[in-house]
Amino acid sequence: MACTSEEIGGARCETHRVKAIGVVVLTLLVGIAPPAAASAATTRPAAASHAAALPDAALPAAALPATVPASAAARSAATASRAASSSPGALPSEGDAAGCPGQQAPPPPAAREETSTPAPLPWPAEPVGGAALGTCGDVGPAAPKIVTPASYVLADLDTGTVLAARAPHARERPASTLKILTSLVVADRLSPDTVVEGTAADLRVDGSKAGIGPGGAYTVRQLMAGLLLSSGNDTAEALSRALGGDAATLAAMSATAQEHGAMDTRPATPSGLDGPGMSSSAYDLAVLFRAALTKPLFAGTIETRLVAFPGYGGKPGFMLSNNDRFVPSYPGAIAAKSGFTDAARHTLVATAQRGNRRLIVALMRGEQHPVSMDAQAAALLNMGFALPTTTASVGTLVDAPPVIPTPAAAPADAPSAAPQAPTSPTWPWWLAGGVLVVVAVGALARLRSSWRNRS
Repeated sequence: MACTSEEIGGARCETHRVKAIGVVVLTLLVGIAPPAAASAATTRPAAASHAAALPDAALPAAALPATVPASAAARSAATASRAASSSPGALPSEGDAAGCPGQQAPPPPAAREETSTPAPLPWPAEPVGGAALGTCGDVGPAAPKIVTPASYVLADLDTGTVLAARAPHARERPASTLKILTSLVVADRLSPDTVVEGTAADLRVDGSKAGIGPGGAYTVRQLMAGLLLSSGNDTAEALSRALGGDAATLAAMSATAQEHGAMDTRPATPSGLDGPGMSSSAYDLAVLFRAALTKPLFAGTIETRLVAFPGYGGKPGFMLSNNDRFVPSYPGAIAAKSGFTDAARHTLVATAQRGNRRLIVALMRGEQHPVSMDAQAAALLNMGFALPTTTASVGTLVDAPPVIPTPAAAPADAPSAAPQAPTSPTWPWWLAGGVLVVVAVGALARLRSSWRNRS
């Protein structure tokens, strides 16, 4: 601002100069301040980059690219696809239960002992033994045509490598092959030399019997022989008494099955006689037989062909023979356990060795005609021994329960800002400082003018 001729050298002109300087200072300060809109804009790319780093499942469907379906839509499509396909070899679809339609519980007709229908065991989150074992039909090399059971598993006994399978986790009634699980519990919890007395109730047990009765005294080792060689339901009940009764025995059997990863298995009786909710699978039978063979009491007993057995109540003792027909008929056979009920049909688990290789096979819900179960098991074992050792695995026989995956924590929503009461506007420090400078300069100018007038 220029001064007029009358103002030059006067206080009024000095004041004008001070004001001009203050305006310039304020203008400069305002010019260097960052605009509020620009500051807000700089925060948006950071938020966008954070969203881009999240997995698709954490983003709303609308935020996904057009080429990537939303998770919910993908699950619906997968479920529809699984429902539409039940062909052999089909795998359960992603996003649906890890099991096959119609295979979660044993099929009808129900056994007369199945007086109630408990809910089936839940499917594990993932197929036990590997994704390929979730197949609803055949997986791995094709079985010979004479192999007709509803389900089977063929695996390496030592490594646990599954070579081939058919509906490996389909739940079926195990019949007397459940005695493998009973034996595991006995081997872990009872001394072989513990003595158990026979009772009159042992005479009334249904099905196959070893021949125990009231007045007899039997070691656990002898009862195990009756259980495995003659498939004695009477010895199963005697062992159950030694374990604390049926309820305690069934609880121990369920716990043992879980400990070994046999998640399809639910016992209803210690003997394998049909009962409400009873189930197992070809996969589980292979797992349990493999585990049982590591127990000296089990392995030594089931491989026995003939053993002396005590009598009872004045009845003399006798020789108890192994009623298994597979081992004598198959070169290199190690051990086998079979079972049968009208509802379960025929079941069989067998092991054999050829050279340095040992295999195990489990078959469920089979028939003896037109080809016997022993011949069908032999055909599968022959196929397995003929496969190269480099044959791709389709899964694994586990020896522990599956690890339940911990779900990833959902990203926490940003907390919404709480509404705040309106506040009076505050001056930025740089603006307040500029005002103070102007006021100070003005005050100095007036003081200087006052001094001049006095002089």
